[in-house]
Amino acid sequence: MAVGLKGVPIFMAAILGRAAFYHEKAATEQWQRRAGRSLTWFSGLWYHTPMSAASLGPREFGATEEKGWTVEDSFAHCETIARAHYENFPVGSRLLPAAQRKYLWAIYAFARTADDFADEATYLDNLRLPLLENWEGQLLQCMWRKPHHPVFIALKDTIERFRLPVEPFQDLLTAFKMDVVIDRYQTFDDLLGYCRCSANPIGQLVLSVFGYRDPRLHALSDAICTALQLTNHWQDVAIDSTKGRVYLPLDDMAKHGYPSEQLAAGVVDEAFQRLMADQVARTRALFEAGRPLLGEVGRDLSFELRLTWLGGMAILDRIEAAGYDVFRSRPRLGWAAKASLLARAAWPGSVRSTGG
Repeated sequence: MAVGLKGVPIFMAAILGRAAFYHEKAATEQWQRRAGRSLTWFSGLWYHTPMSAASLGPREFGATEEKGWTVEDSFAHCETIARAHYENFPVGSRLLPAAQRKYLWAIYAFARTADDFADEATYLDNLRLPLLENWEGQLLQCMWRKPHHPVFIALKDTIERFRLPVEPFQDLLTAFKMDVVIDRYQTFDDLLGYCRCSANPIGQLVLSVFGYRDPRLHALSDAICTALQLTNHWQDVAIDSTKGRVYLPLDDMAKHGYPSEQLAAGVVDEAFQRLMADQVARTRALFEAGRPLLGEVGRDLSFELRLTWLGGMAILDRIEAAGYDVFRSRPRLGWAAKASLLARAAWPGSVRSTGG
């Protein structure tokens, strides 16, 4: 899942007992034993990096470990996580002002870790929900007491400094829990509900860190973030299918006469092309709906948003140019295309005309 859902759920502050902690500790120790290398993603390229203590799965740190985690060290830990995993939504990159960068690392580290609990093969399936519940418990605890875990030490500082609400963080956790228990969506509206939790909170939090709290701007951000999440889904249809996940709405598949068996077999026929064309058109419409945001933020954020917007639209172009065949190869941008996007993003007028 890219770092995306419906509503703004406010969970009861139920803090798990020590049993959940021991489950998480056991999973982490198993990870340390079994994983000599970790698989990470950078700009669409899979590669291996040596696993270090800084990148290990988080858990409740004990009192002796707490002494070693200053606020500064905790932000550095979050930076390590952020730099090891880079996704379509470029959180905390060097293109952003240094004053806000470390706080975005903290937000990203929180979300990335929870996403790993939901998705990474190193965790046993029956531990995923307990780990996510424990993670939410630590989130709620950090709102009122000193946290032990470096991610939450940095996150607490971020939340207090920018007066961030807890609901977007809880929405993200809702999305990760959905990833554990839901592997397909009946309607496009159902999928949008997922995106409201999995993608939109990131945009809301980023805007808040930069001082943009206008609900109208947040609504524009929601459109762009949902579009980015959907773009990632269409880009990864083949990958998700091998994992047993289907993000193409089942009603739309039935409407176009494209059964699940065809999807599992990687069949690209006219029915699949019509199905994908509909999804890409919907996604473009969302990018267009959110485009006014790019002209309403200051220079501190406008370049990054233009680059993100253009990148998402460019991926949709690649999907179309491939005849919607996302099974043969994953649509992505090469270095030349990325360089071109950087040049275009440097000019504010690059997103004024319709299309990517």
